[in-house]
Amino acid sequence: MSITIKLIESPDEWQEAEAKLAPHTFLQSWEWSLAQQALGQKIFRLGIVKDDRLIGLAFIYLIKARRGSFLFCPHGPLINWEEAEEIMPILLKYLIALGRQERADFIRFSPLAPNRPAMKNIFASLGFRPAPVHLMHPELAWLLDLRPTPEELLSGLEKRTRYSIRKAQKDGVTIRTGNAAAALAEFYKLYKETAERQKFVPFTKDYLKKELAAFVKNDKIMLYFAYYQAEPIATAMIIFSHDSAFYHHGASSRKFTKVAASELIQWTAIGQAKSRGLKFYNFWGIAPETAPNHPWTGLTRFKKGFGGFSEEYLHAQDYALTKKYWLNYLIEKLRKIKRRY
Repeated sequence: MSITIKLIESPDEWQEAEAKLAPHTFLQSWEWSLAQQALGQKIFRLGIVKDDRLIGLAFIYLIKARRGSFLFCPHGPLINWEEAEEIMPILLKYLIALGRQERADFIRFSPLAPNRPAMKNIFASLGFRPAPVHLMHPELAWLLDLRPTPEELLSGLEKRTRYSIRKAQKDGVTIRTGNAAAALAEFYKLYKETAERQKFVPFTKDYLKKELAAFVKNDKIMLYFAYYQAEPIATAMIIFSHDSAFYHHGASSRKFTKVAASELIQWTAIGQAKSRGLKFYNFWGIAPETAPNHPWTGLTRFKKGFGGFSEEYLHAQDYALTKKYWLNYLIEKLRKIKRRY
């Protein structure tokens, strides 16, 4: 029988299929689709069906911009990539029709496909081209396997990280957690301060509020705070999705920079993720070893200090629908040059 595409409206149907596919991402979760919907995006939850079986998922949303509107599939589709040659032409055909209906200028996939020549060839043969930018969604991720014992996880830490955690504990740093509105307000103060210091454009408080609301219902999100001398000096937003915990956002204060608060936050979150029975702690994106001047170099060193392994995914792929795509291509190419990655 042939492969077909259908819209999925049932969260149970979606989540059951997602659990079987076990992706190392939350960007294809039902909760993430709810967050995007709450932010005003037009969303499409697609099921990929073969022989009356749901074999894949693709959460898509329409991003409208003056430089060019596009259908975006973040870290998707969720499929067995060994079947990509059979699935992708059918999915693309569906999205071309949908894109024209929605007046989109291009289609963009940021897939969790392994970064192998065979995968690049499948997309290229369908008319895709590599996107001009490295997206904020990681294409090189750092993960920690949580299945070893706590003692084995501790011994897997780099010496510097292990020392920092013990020093923070000795210095009297304490960790608190919360996922209510008051916790988000406290998180946002440190997050905004960090954005100003590191000169990046932060997400709005409303954006983070809607993220929190989408995941909090089933206890799938937690904010961690490190307190020193009765003051919050570091924070992290952790999302729990299927068998993984994800380090989604982090921030810290200008004060007490020599106190290893962030290390203790991560170690606490790792322990709680293991207590939940999760298999992986996903630190999200890191810089490639071939880019020593990458803006994420320091952050990468911090993440790797906890031990783990990397996963490299195929670079984002674009399929042009109109000539306006090339305006977007030029703008994003210039942005890439400006931000150095």
